[in-house]
Amino acid sequence: MEEGLVSVDRFCAGSQAYFLTHLHQDHTRGLASAGGWRHGPLYCSPTTASLLPTRFPGIDASLLRPLAPGASASLSLSSLTSDRPLSLSVTAIPALHCPGSLMYLFRGDLGCMLYTGDFRWERGCDRARRAKQALLDALGGDTVDLLYLDNTYCHPSFNFPPRPVVAEQMVNIIRAHPDHEVIIGVDTLGKEDLLLHISRALQTKIWVWPQRLLTIHLLGIDENHEIFTTQTSLTKIRAVPRYSVNIESLEALNTVCPTIGIIPSGIPWLLKSSEGKAKPKGKSPAKSVRCKGRDEGLVEMDFDPLSPPKLFDKDSYTLPYSEHACFSELEDFMQTVRPSTVIGIVSTSFCYVNPHHHFRHLCSDNNDDGTPIKNKGGDTANLTPKRRQNSSATPEARKVRISSSSLYRSKVIRKRKEGCGARIDDTEELVGVA
Repeated sequence: MEEGLVSVDRFCAGSQAYFLTHLHQDHTRGLASAGGWRHGPLYCSPTTASLLPTRFPGIDASLLRPLAPGASASLSLSSLTSDRPLSLSVTAIPALHCPGSLMYLFRGDLGCMLYTGDFRWERGCDRARRAKQALLDALGGDTVDLLYLDNTYCHPSFNFPPRPVVAEQMVNIIRAHPDHEVIIGVDTLGKEDLLLHISRALQTKIWVWPQRLLTIHLLGIDENHEIFTTQTSLTKIRAVPRYSVNIESLEALNTVCPTIGIIPSGIPWLLKSSEGKAKPKGKSPAKSVRCKGRDEGLVEMDFDPLSPPKLFDKDSYTLPYSEHACFSELEDFMQTVRPSTVIGIVSTSFCYVNPHHHFRHLCSDNNDDGTPIKNKGGDTANLTPKRRQNSSATPEARKVRISSSSLYRSKVIRKRKEGCGARIDDTEELVGVA
């Protein structure tokens, strides 16, 4: 098979144009190659373009092609197999996952393809309504031949409240602990709206680490330095790297002063392990979700999005503040797009589910075994992520299972996506998953 013509969130030599959906680490593998990025034009949002030099100092700025939400660009590509010219138009659609995040709609000689990247379009959200209309306007009535969908939470167990609701729940937890220090686990980009809400509701500054403060200022947030600070003496609330919020660090902090930890995430963090560690006192109102992944050891989790579980007795909380679409939102999106077929962008995950398993009734091209059928005569056998059966009718058998050898480790996040990105090839089927 010929090397790719266009690559999305996949950065290695061989394509003629490259697209970055957003600046989270699991979508930028390959950008930090020796000598900096030199392989070809790199399309991204203006926000991402402004942040890229701080994350990848060696990148060649002349290769950046900022593409604003709603804007389109035309690509002239060359087939390496037939020497024929190929024309392709790409339109950027707001993904609302984190600052600068985009979807990409490709149309032209290669058909019509939509790559969502990570996204969340919440019901009742004005920005989501505008993004949806932008997508429909860009499609102009055309059918999406192939949809690459954010399937991070593509399971009926995962349905989350809107982010503003969870943000207020977090404020209430902090208010209930007036004598405690508070640490909140966040990524290097994203959840700025959550931190701003907490600061305004509680009329307090929030500590962040220096690199995070630089990112905030590059985003045009808090330019007057009224909300965020790097001085620990000015506030009891600290936003820290998510990987640093764990049992050991909380235990150590509580030997100095009372401290609670909060993880805002769609992942229902671990509540009980097969080793019997970190079991909560009393009964939890949440339902049990048992999952199986790649590590050893069984972990059972309690999860109820309307009543966020209290974890590890008194020190730690998790709330379902997710920047990924939950199952009902994915279903809404599928009903809007109604593609010919759908493939998940997360090809390996702690509880991977092929979106075609749940949404094939919303696809115009499907077959009985739940995998995308061959399109336009192409061979998709090596392009489609492996489907795992989950067809039991009993609630017990339908439970998702996760394996883990330890508790509450941020490595679960890193392992969530070991496979993402797509490459458009000059073949009949044209698109592959990396």
